Amino acid sequence: MEVFYILVFGILAAVVAALELTKTSKDRVTTSSAFNSFKNNYLLVYSLMMAGDWLQGPYVYYLYTTYGFGKGDIGQLFIAGFGSSMLFGTIVGSLADKQGRKRACVTYCITYILSCITKHSPHYRILMVGRILGGIATSLLFSAFESWLVAEHNKKGFEQQWLSVTFSKAIFLGNGLVAILSGLLGNLLVDTFGFGAVAPFDAASCFLTIGAIIILTTWGENYGDSSDNKDLLTQFRGAAVAIASADSDMGSRLIAEAYPYEKIALLGAIQSLFEGSMYTFVFLWTPALSPNDEEIPHGFIFATFMLASMLGSSFASRLLARSAKVESYMQIVFTISSASLLLPIVTSFLVPSPKVKGGGITFAGCLQLLGFCVFEACVGIFWPSIMKMRSQYIPEEARSTIMNFFRIPLNIFVCIVLYNVEAFPITVMFGMCSIFLFVASILQRRLLVIAESQRPKPQEWTAMKERDPEDEPLNA
Repeated sequence: MEVFYILVFGILAAVVAALELTKTSKDRVTTSSAFNSFKNNYLLVYSLMMAGDWLQGPYVYYLYTTYGFGKGDIGQLFIAGFGSSMLFGTIVGSLADKQGRKRACVTYCITYILSCITKHSPHYRILMVGRILGGIATSLLFSAFESWLVAEHNKKGFEQQWLSVTFSKAIFLGNGLVAILSGLLGNLLVDTFGFGAVAPFDAASCFLTIGAIIILTTWGENYGDSSDNKDLLTQFRGAAVAIASADSDMGSRLIAEAYPYEKIALLGAIQSLFEGSMYTFVFLWTPALSPNDEEIPHGFIFATFMLASMLGSSFASRLLARSAKVESYMQIVFTISSASLLLPIVTSFLVPSPKVKGGGITFAGCLQLLGFCVFEACVGIFWPSIMKMRSQYIPEEARSTIMNFFRIPLNIFVCIVLYNVEAFPITVMFGMCSIFLFVASILQRRLLVIAESQRPKPQEWTAMKERDPEDEPLNA
């Protein structure tokens, strides 16, 4: 392995360690022992859930190739996953709000375990069912757990600032350390022990089973709007109203007063633009670093990216501990992330491409790798920050439903990219992502302006609903 990779990894590891070891009292939030127990329980479960997800990621494509499927068939399988997340995500989100977030989290475990089991079959239809189940599980992973956490945190009466501590730690562990360890474990099972490409999926099932047991035995149940006169369709409409701002019924009056629709719509657009660029980057970084089939250590580079993400989440925890205004600093984060994804375009014009196939990483590849690490650091800042903003602006009644509404344009975008990934040059794809991220920074600026004019508390939604004597169902 080239010294360059080890040097980048070592520098990032040193910076992350320095950030964690040099935290002062200003960088730490004083909490209670009851909160620490609650936080540690959630972090354990969240880490197990993310381990179940990360173990699968690096080996899905590889497993399909071992079964003899070509790029076209594999592309259809991936599109099925994102498509099912788009089609069923809002439905399962509404069910989580109505039937209970704890039940939804257990359903995530069961659904993902079933998806892992289908990987033992080489039959295309069974694998397609597995991808559909995986898409449903992904929707629950990115909505039900956060919704349960926010509701339970508020129900227990913990301070709002403490929620940021849980968010930043969850990303530091679940999207950083656990991702690195999962990659190493998967490599150990497949390459060292020779258990085959399906072994990581079996290991993921074990982690998910342990997590489900902990949820069932230690978590309490909480709901969104569980009133008898709010069926699934009505709750679905209510979430749409929160985003689209219909103004003819009680729900819209509540939103207009306590949660201005524009905030929710802006937050959804920002999230879709950033996550769409992030998922596109996942498909593009390998051909960007090895345009002429250069030999690059994919696993080690992946671990380096996750370390950069840990650096970002560690930095975000300092900002949140110091009560920094999320809406303000995220403008800078989006701008930096936009600039970092311009590097492949810049290097394609300024650095000549080698004519010889193979070999080690080029000078242009080294520059791009550094830029990609900056982007991953921005991803590490993004996750706890967007979680913080969602906890402030999304009404508790339909939290899971609205969060999955946000994922609809994201999944449409990713499906389009997957379908046309070979139709455009890689520089065009990176340019598109950079533009999206710059637009996100502009929308974030607008969100800051609105947030400064009115900053409601999450409890105001429920409080205003209780003051309304009619409590009538939402009209279409």
